[in-house]
Amino acid sequence: VQLVESGGGLVQPGGSLRLSCVASGLPVSDAAMKWYRQAPGQAREWVASINAGDSTFSYAPSMKGRFTISRADDKNTIYLQMNSLEPEDTAVYYCNAFFLWTHYWGQGTQVTVSS
Repeated sequence: VQLVESGGGLVQPGGSLRLSCVASGLPVSDAAMKWYRQAPGQAREWVASINAGDSTFSYAPSMKGRFTISRADDKNTIYLQMNSLEPEDTAVYYCNAFFLWTHYWGQGTQVTVSS
């Protein structure tokens, strides 16, 4: 199983980015997929989830209304659309899959929000 994130970068406050997580070795449609982030010196925190099958989703309170998680089954990929970015959103963003009772992690992609 491999998860590969991309789409991070430097963006100004108020800007947008879309992160991608391409999975291989598991079907994202049958896995619980999540995004997490970790800022320097802080614990990793949950950002958003999309459930297997019915694609119901949920968000951490500080991200709700600004971030959108989605899934493209034909590409075996999940996305995180991030709008109205703030300096506090600066972190490494990780993709996580929970499949057949095992957690898998990607290597992360850096998001930096700064003017």
